[in-house]
Amino acid sequence: MADASRLLTRLSERVFVDPSDRAAFVDALQHPQPEPPAVLWLRDRPAELPWAALPSLPWQPPFVDRLAPGTRPGQHPLHEAGHFYCLDFSSVVASSVMGAIAPAPQVVIDLCAAPGGKSLFSWAAFQPSVLLCNEVVRKRVKILIANLKRCGVTTARVMNLDPAAIAEPLAHSADLVIVDAPCSGQSLLAKGQKVPGCFHPVTLSRNAKRQKRILANAAALVRPGGYLAYMTCTYAPEENEQVGSWFLKQFPEFEAVEVAHLATLQSPLADWPCYRLWPHMGLGAGSFTALFRCEPISPAQDLVAAPFPHDFVQQYSFEIYA
Repeated sequence: MADASRLLTRLSERVFVDPSDRAAFVDALQHPQPEPPAVLWLRDRPAELPWAALPSLPWQPPFVDRLAPGTRPGQHPLHEAGHFYCLDFSSVVASSVMGAIAPAPQVVIDLCAAPGGKSLFSWAAFQPSVLLCNEVVRKRVKILIANLKRCGVTTARVMNLDPAAIAEPLAHSADLVIVDAPCSGQSLLAKGQKVPGCFHPVTLSRNAKRQKRILANAAALVRPGGYLAYMTCTYAPEENEQVGSWFLKQFPEFEAVEVAHLATLQSPLADWPCYRLWPHMGLGAGSFTALFRCEPISPAQDLVAAPFPHDFVQQYSFEIYA
């Protein structure tokens, strides 16, 4: 794109007050620069890395390394051997809201799991006893299974169901539900990819509606006291803050959780805790993230948690063979 499109310019004016921030944001999409890749370690990490690692940020998980721009870790034999998973560092920022969860969740459901990065992040962080990875798009299931298997996460189960088909049989069963929501993918522009129509109002509206439907089903899966991690890789408020505000209004039993290490990334477009990484910050292509917690049941209500429905999962999931 030779000049900033009208819709991109309009977006920059909506999300930034400072003209210099607007210009930097637009330039990052028009003239993409190499961003630092990251590796998520799932197996033994060598004492000496085969690439140059950038200094860790204070909050950076110990199982993640941030590498110098231009590094290609996916070409190293350790990648094929399943020692690590490659991801954009902005995905690490978005996933890092899981660091505010305590105690470690034992049942994790990733509703939009392919290609598997957020599922693998939760595995590295928590080693849950149940990791259920759902992907509604059938053709994406194969790569999801391949990544889980390559990285040795063979106890996970993979499903290919609409979230609505999971909501009732698995109701209130998860300590953590991850929704890496389908979106317009505007951040792909910062990686040099073409995403036609990603700023168009019809695209934004369609994705916002889809996200709301997924989040409504996700809410049904969270047990009292459990968490819902919501994230996207796009910039439009319609797909981020506005969806989150809708969720908090529709499901008052949830509250947004403050994530202390992301405080400097607090979105100025919301009056509740949610966080933005912009493409001109030099940490990645950009992401949005928020963590919601379901209000715990009062002990006076004496509600006994139902056992996890393993029979349903067994019937409708794919097993990952080592």
